[in-house]
Amino acid sequence: MIVSSSTLFHVNTLWVKRYATAKGKTDNIIASVWTTSLPSGGGDSGQTLHSANLPPPPLLRPLLLLLPLSSRDYFLQFSSNESPSAKLPSNPRFSQLLTGLPFTGVLLCFDRIVASFLMENSDDEKDGIYGNFMPKELGHNLALNGTKFVDEVLHGQSERCLENFRMDKPVFYKLCDILQGKGLLRHTNRIKIEEQLAIFLFIIGHNLRTRAVQELFRYSGETISRHFNNVLNAIMAISLEFFQPPGSDVPPEILQDPRFYPYFKDCVGAVDGIHVPVMVGVDEQGPFRNKNGLLSQNVLAACSFDLKFHYVLAGWEGSASDLRVLNSALTRRNKLQVPEGRYYLVDNKYANMPGFIAPYLGVPYNSDEFPSGYHLQDAKELFNQRHFLLRNATDRIFGALKERFPILMSAPPYPLQTQVKLVVAACALHNYIRRENPDDMLFKMYEPETALQIQESLAPLEVEQAIMHVDNHDLEIAFEAEHQDHSSQIRDSIATEMWEDYIRDLAAM
Repeated sequence: MIVSSSTLFHVNTLWVKRYATAKGKTDNIIASVWTTSLPSGGGDSGQTLHSANLPPPPLLRPLLLLLPLSSRDYFLQFSSNESPSAKLPSNPRFSQLLTGLPFTGVLLCFDRIVASFLMENSDDEKDGIYGNFMPKELGHNLALNGTKFVDEVLHGQSERCLENFRMDKPVFYKLCDILQGKGLLRHTNRIKIEEQLAIFLFIIGHNLRTRAVQELFRYSGETISRHFNNVLNAIMAISLEFFQPPGSDVPPEILQDPRFYPYFKDCVGAVDGIHVPVMVGVDEQGPFRNKNGLLSQNVLAACSFDLKFHYVLAGWEGSASDLRVLNSALTRRNKLQVPEGRYYLVDNKYANMPGFIAPYLGVPYNSDEFPSGYHLQDAKELFNQRHFLLRNATDRIFGALKERFPILMSAPPYPLQTQVKLVVAACALHNYIRRENPDDMLFKMYEPETALQIQESLAPLEVEQAIMHVDNHDLEIAFEAEHQDHSSQIRDSIATEMWEDYIRDLAAM
């Protein structure tokens, strides 16, 4: 295969499209470019190639000298048989370097704009034209400055505010009032609080980098970064107000469903772990590399069945086991609180122990293991099936979170502490919006009856698959044997009662 100006490429990651060339420019294409030939008869042009151990061939070394190296953000793979979502960059110098290059796959590393030689005659940049960076509807707003843009959105329809700032107008204005009232944000000579919050929400709500946002708001990169961090710290300062522990009442989602009540009447929610991509220095990457070889932070979340976070612990290295992270959550100063006599549902990554009820091991659990028309065989299978249906709240809340704040789906080029704060702040904002407007359009996408179809169409955050073996060595909390036995007895009693009612109902039919 030969690269030509008509070569089409396919972007493997949804948000890489935001960073594709805009208006025929190649301003954002930098760093290392090299080729590799796939073994004959193996693979295809759509196969993902990893660059870590592939040295650049001699043919490309002159090109590498022209393109400064930088940390990788995304990988883009060219292919001659994909749909024409975009074309090879039309910048003459860049095209000349690639035209005629024999290869099976070409990987391009994306990052912020540092290749100045690619910015020649970039009049569009001066005019703030970066069409592919922004949501489509923003094209006509690029002639506006930040103040006019924010005013136009806030004085328009509420749906437009949701699209741009990820929340409805009344919810947005109330958050501004809260942050101002507590003295956490203040108007400056040039930028009002509304615009400061808009900058922050626009970045995390569209997974944009500082350069793209400064072109829209017409401020320097330093100004954008300063207000981004100011708002992030302000939200962190009040985040605990948005995380409420479980109440004493039976959750309505259990009380009103005969599949779950009265069996799970003492259940307060579900706990699960999720891996969020992270960017760290080369010398720090080892602990953050998870079992799939990706850099991530292991985030633990406890949530209610009405899609609110009770507790979030972020920042653990991706290599840490879920049980170890849970142990940390239960022993730290600001710890996960489980009400006396109540419990959370967990999957097989965790142990069945006081305060946490796991499914039975060695028994079908998720929906894939219960095909349509399958007849349940015993109490354990029935328990696992309903346990899964109820614990599915974690999948829906993570889905809603990443849909609203897609910055969590990639590794943003911020210090590690900032990346950890972003996870907590996003969860706090999720709770705030859920409290103020539970009928928000994005939440409706994740109602139980629609969540499955939505999840199948979105690129998921990495959630570890449940394992059938639990390593209790990671559980540093010492539970007496009688407490462990009591947890098993609770599960067995629920399963037995559930099965007896199930058999009786079948007989009545």
